[in-house]
Amino acid sequence: MAGHSKWANIQHRKGRQDEKRGKAWTRVIREIMVAARLGGGDISANPRLRLAVEKAKAVNLPVDTVKRNIDKATGNLEGVNYEEIRYEGYGIGGAAIIVDCMTDNRVRTVAEVRHAFSKYGGNLGTEGSVAFQFKHCGQLVFAPGTNEDRLMEVALEAGAEDVITDDDGAIEVLTAPADFEAVKAALEAAGMKAELAEVTMRAENQIELAGEDGARMQKLLDVIEDLDDVQDVYHNASISE
Repeated sequence: MAGHSKWANIQHRKGRQDEKRGKAWTRVIREIMVAARLGGGDISANPRLRLAVEKAKAVNLPVDTVKRNIDKATGNLEGVNYEEIRYEGYGIGGAAIIVDCMTDNRVRTVAEVRHAFSKYGGNLGTEGSVAFQFKHCGQLVFAPGTNEDRLMEVALEAGAEDVITDDDGAIEVLTAPADFEAVKAALEAAGMKAELAEVTMRAENQIELAGEDGARMQKLLDVIEDLDDVQDVYHNASISE
């Protein structure tokens, strides 16, 4: 993992999310609806819905809003049906980008995503063109200065697959998607709370981008993330200030 700017990249992403609470609510509501529609409205029996409800709590989405959208998704209330679509493409310097969307209008969504890529220096690729460069996994990222030995002991005992210390001191705990909740709970019980905790698509290798290329890549990513139908954006660019 090319790590010298990884922590800065994570802090930038968190800052972007904090700036856009309204967008965060919309994304979480869509995730709740899709998770409930696919796996049912019982949180105890639906791991994906549990994670979505955790995200809702993190962005202070009201509890009654959560319940109402679960009811919509499971047919107890009338609501919109969203479908999941994944797009893959290339950014500046050939960096790989995955864009996960939830939409009620596939034609609109692909047009907006394609326009963003082409206008800001990227190229929309075909299905499978970059996904092989990412691993679907649980990821918990801890701030530089975290007790690495203690973190590793608790994480591996709880079922984590790997613990990686990046060049900048940030520590990543990686899990199988199914083990994410158990590992996160064990770490929190031991008094260690991650700065970032999610089931994600983690890049296997990083492309270093700096200067003008870094700025252009960040602009492309920001524009894609701002699209209404976009839920998550994954990429393998390590952007230096």
